[in-house]
Amino acid sequence: MSIFLASLRGKKIDRFPVWLMRQAGRYMKDYRRLRSKVNTFLEFCSNVDLAVEVTLLPERVLGIDALILFSDILVPLLPLGVKVEFNPKPFLKSPPIEELKEFDPAKVDFVFETIRRVKEKSELPLIGFAGAPFTLGAYIVEGQTSREFLNIRKLYHSDREKFHLLMEKLTKMTEEYLSAQISAGVDAVQLFDSWAFILSPSAFREYSKHLRRLIENLKRKHPEVPVIYFFRGSGHLFEIAKDLPANALSVDWTIDIEKPLKEAPNKALQGNLDPALLYANKEVIEREVAKFLQKVASHRKTLYVFNLGHGLLPD
Repeated sequence: MSIFLASLRGKKIDRFPVWLMRQAGRYMKDYRRLRSKVNTFLEFCSNVDLAVEVTLLPERVLGIDALILFSDILVPLLPLGVKVEFNPKPFLKSPPIEELKEFDPAKVDFVFETIRRVKEKSELPLIGFAGAPFTLGAYIVEGQTSREFLNIRKLYHSDREKFHLLMEKLTKMTEEYLSAQISAGVDAVQLFDSWAFILSPSAFREYSKHLRRLIENLKRKHPEVPVIYFFRGSGHLFEIAKDLPANALSVDWTIDIEKPLKEAPNKALQGNLDPALLYANKEVIEREVAKFLQKVASHRKTLYVFNLGHGLLPD
């Protein structure tokens, strides 16, 4: 068993495993070279040859303990009838919530073919992923990225029935999408809830019933595949998130790692370092990372995966 999967399962390991969110990204010269071969970002994601090569880049360059599929959280919205463009940030045009189509995995088969090809080329564990229902819903309702995603919050407060209808549709789609990724060969899956932090604790608690159902269904269908839940806003949402049935919680830097280490002793943890730390000089980075790992190791010898609190920054 790989050190990554062993740590997620609480098995004995001789060091903490490492991978990084956005470990294949614009900061890499080879990534920029591959990106220049196609016109649009969606073409980049859907070109299997390029997606395989990008997914594999960090194994050669960084020596990490797990790979993560190269794709985008908005890709599975395409079969639902949502039009997505990147220019360079995402812009979406969605039908009314009631008219969103059923998810058809055949329409994003390039994702599953990428998984199959990566598994043929690398022995490292491969992490599949999807956007969590709230984060996807925020993009659908807003139509683009936003500082506050006010429109999804307006929907929550003004039409709770429609809000939950949207969450139900996206929960069903995400379960089917991740199940298909698992069938194609991924070894673990991660849910990205990048915009969860805009929710109040009470709103997050209400929304979390969809997360719970999604994770429980995935674990029932695929008990051997760990589920990681990444959420921004760890500082004010952890008390609720810690009760989710995910195998691991990936936390951002807004929470002192001591809290989840103490309050979730039997759940794997991931991340917590501020990505901006990497702008410091090498000595500072090494000192802070060593201090951080000593703190983690004082509480546990497994059930932790070293990562950042969000993705690597593009520069």
